Amino acid sequence: MKRILLLAMIAAALWADEMPAPVKVEGGLVQGAVESGLTVYRGVPFAAPPVGDLRWRAPEPAAKWEGVRQALKFGPSCVQGMRAPAAGQGPETGEDCLYLNVWTPAKSPRDRIPVLVWIYGGGFNAGATSEPNYSGEKLAQKGVVLVSIAYRVGRLGFLAHPDLSAESRNHVSGNYGLLDMIAGLQWVRKNIGAFGGDPRRVTIFGESAGGIAVSMLCASPLAKGLFQGAISQSGGSFGPPRPTTFPGENLKRLADAERSGEAYAKAAGASSIAELRKLPADKLQAAGRGMGLAWPIIDGWVIPDDQYKLYEAKRYNDTPILVGYNSDEGASFSPPKTPQEYVAAVKARYGPFADKLIAAYPPGSAAVAKTARDLTRDAAFGWHTWIWARLEAQTGKSKVFYYCFDQHPEYPADSPRAGYGSPHGSDVAYVFQHVNTSNPQITKSDIAISDAMAIYWTNFAKRGDPNGEGVPAWPAFSDAKPVVMYFAQTPHTGPVPSAEGLKVLDEYFAWRRTPEGEAWAK
Repeated sequence: MKRILLLAMIAAALWADEMPAPVKVEGGLVQGAVESGLTVYRGVPFAAPPVGDLRWRAPEPAAKWEGVRQALKFGPSCVQGMRAPAAGQGPETGEDCLYLNVWTPAKSPRDRIPVLVWIYGGGFNAGATSEPNYSGEKLAQKGVVLVSIAYRVGRLGFLAHPDLSAESRNHVSGNYGLLDMIAGLQWVRKNIGAFGGDPRRVTIFGESAGGIAVSMLCASPLAKGLFQGAISQSGGSFGPPRPTTFPGENLKRLADAERSGEAYAKAAGASSIAELRKLPADKLQAAGRGMGLAWPIIDGWVIPDDQYKLYEAKRYNDTPILVGYNSDEGASFSPPKTPQEYVAAVKARYGPFADKLIAAYPPGSAAVAKTARDLTRDAAFGWHTWIWARLEAQTGKSKVFYYCFDQHPEYPADSPRAGYGSPHGSDVAYVFQHVNTSNPQITKSDIAISDAMAIYWTNFAKRGDPNGEGVPAWPAFSDAKPVVMYFAQTPHTGPVPSAEGLKVLDEYFAWRRTPEGEAWAK
């Protein structure tokens, strides 16, 4: 009997160690668990479920709850814009999806630890906080509170329609996914202190659509004061709007987006927004197929205007930024199969600037060269990062840090991957320190690069500057000193990649903002 009692006492002590005291947030008490020396909370609601009449509305506050809410598993991922996962595959999905997760090393609410808030990618049409590569324990162990927030994607996150604009007190629609991010940041400001985080030292970071969203939040007056630093991995949104979009020119203005929304509602068989709100999510997904990706828009409220113009006018949230992209982003976006196909595509998109761009990004002869893929990289990511860094260095007061991720295997000459660099998204596992060490291709330099990136990112969250002990010096970027940090075998500095090509793209985007360029794009 004594032995049974002793075992029970030991089990109770272990359970108590794994179940820390509940934390009080606006909605009530939440219960997390101890993992890897951290306290982890998953599936904490930061807004009301955007279902029923709340579909296609700005997020509302989460309802309060009685007792202690268990925060031990991820909430459902938001309904995916492209397609639903097959039964039994992938995370649970649903419209009730506005939850966030917290990894904290704090021992007391008084600790006031810097906060990193992750915004996932997925082309604004997919993504979930439960993705294994986004698990925040490694970064949190370096002395930050890591938060990941969910947001609506696809048409459920970004549908514009005249009737939705009419029912809005701001007379706009679309951008619900961005409003979710802002609601998540407002929750962080009000509640993160209970987890030992410092609401005055919040850094947002994201990759791909998440990195693009970071740049949009940097330009949104609705996000003012909600963060003190920004990191964008393969992001930026500085291209001019156009009715028919292309990578790097992704934004429509509200009126064009509303027309697209009317066509979408017709395809769904709905004669009113009330009918559209009653349709199940799978029918909404089916209706959008073949109509292109849903995307944020220039609505005059969340996104006031062309972001390039906002930065020129110093109308943005001036915080330190750390921005960059991968060396072979173009390999991930349907690269042309032949040099001839590449030339034809460049002429179709860039019109009078095609010849200059083909000269700056030559296609090769037999096979399509990486230089050709680099035009896609720079049109979608490279130019946006470069111009973002330049505009902020010219007009702002905060420091700018610029990088290029080029860590990849050296493929043999006879390999079909010969000459390839780092594709889109390959940096994420390095930042979160989830590089698969069981993969025989992973080398000591991969581990070293991952360690360095995690140190730089968390240093930036702590001080607005990535520099610190144990990593090479990373100079701030400016036109006078255009220095880029390369993550390629070792962290080292170098020049801006494809600088001459970026200048030609800059001419193209400047021309696109002229009356002639605007008329050509319609």
